[in-house]
Amino acid sequence: MLLRLVCIAVALATSDSFNSFPQRNAIETLYRWKQIDYVFPSPQSRRLAIQNGEFNQINVIPLGIERWQDRVFVSTPRWKKGVPATLSSLPVASQEESPLLAPYPSWDWHNADNCTGFTSIYRMSIDDCGVMWVLDSGQVEAFETARQLCPPTLFAISLATDTVVGRFPIPSEYVLQNSLITNLVVDSRDAQCRDLHVYIADAWRFGLIVFRDSDTSFWRFNHYSFYPEPLLSNYTLHGLNYQWSDGLFGMSLGQYQLGDRPLYYHSMSSSLEFVVKTSVIRDPSRVNNAVDEFKLLGERRGLRGQVSAAAIDRNGVMLFNLISQDSIGCWDTRKEYKLHNLRIVAQNNETLVFPNDLRIDHEVPQLGWIITNRLPMYQFNLIDSNEYNYRVMFIDPNAAIEGTVCQPFENDHGYYL
Repeated sequence: MLLRLVCIAVALATSDSFNSFPQRNAIETLYRWKQIDYVFPSPQSRRLAIQNGEFNQINVIPLGIERWQDRVFVSTPRWKKGVPATLSSLPVASQEESPLLAPYPSWDWHNADNCTGFTSIYRMSIDDCGVMWVLDSGQVEAFETARQLCPPTLFAISLATDTVVGRFPIPSEYVLQNSLITNLVVDSRDAQCRDLHVYIADAWRFGLIVFRDSDTSFWRFNHYSFYPEPLLSNYTLHGLNYQWSDGLFGMSLGQYQLGDRPLYYHSMSSSLEFVVKTSVIRDPSRVNNAVDEFKLLGERRGLRGQVSAAAIDRNGVMLFNLISQDSIGCWDTRKEYKLHNLRIVAQNNETLVFPNDLRIDHEVPQLGWIITNRLPMYQFNLIDSNEYNYRVMFIDPNAAIEGTVCQPFENDHGYYL
């Protein structure tokens, strides 16, 4: 069977915050699953894992996504019992609609004891040199009775050799009680990845942790803009009402100009977008004297304007996941953050239910990669194993924004304005 690319039927429902736009099938489905399964070493090992409770399909959910060359990487955090592997790879081109996940880089990293391997990976971010930075929460069974087995840890994996080349536990002074270390973005400035930093979000204790690769040091910023908004902490998704008070979550890096670049960020339970210069957060001496450097961008996105992940392409256009609207939005970062400058470019109440992670790859031309996973239904044990619940999707940013207010204007000299 040839590679199946399922085109999304675009819904033209009206948003309560900003307008939709018919985007001519710019987004497609690469893979979809009713339940997740793995490439086990043998059929016997799979049966044994099921028998001893190490593998329970209904408890496996994909969360984070990244793409490098001919592979897509997917995380499956150990939020409930029965998740045998927490990071896997898939081919970009496949003959299967619902392929088995191949634990990455090997099964050994998922079975290790004493915190020498992976515990529960949330998300990944790949630098310009082909190193995947992996955020491991160190916690298992967060949706049952949470157990912190290991410190939250940043791993570095060479995608050229498929080997772990770095392991950096986050120091305990930067991990607070009940911290939820949930997302990351890597800031590499050139082809040699010199002066590399990683920015890490603490969604439950409202902090931004910074890692500097040159000396493997960490520091932490706390700021009131990292908090959730009370009214945006109440969600309703397809008839399910729930309350999440998630703070700092989505982060995306703007274009590099005059020796600096902006970090755009938001809390998940919020309709506001903020920005800070990375020159500020890359300086540990500014931890206690930078309160005015974190700035509000503009207007609110509306009462259903909660956003999970966001990413910015080479043209300076941000794509972002609208989790309460089954949608993906766009914004040209050269323009004011106003409702009339935002658009919905993909919307579907079946395939885009809770778009969770979003990354833009390093290819030419670039594609955006999205995981949709019905996370609230998973949390409350409402997943129907007879339906397609989980999807890996991809979007062409240029096609998605064509003809919208998000499309940058190119002048006669080839510069975007």
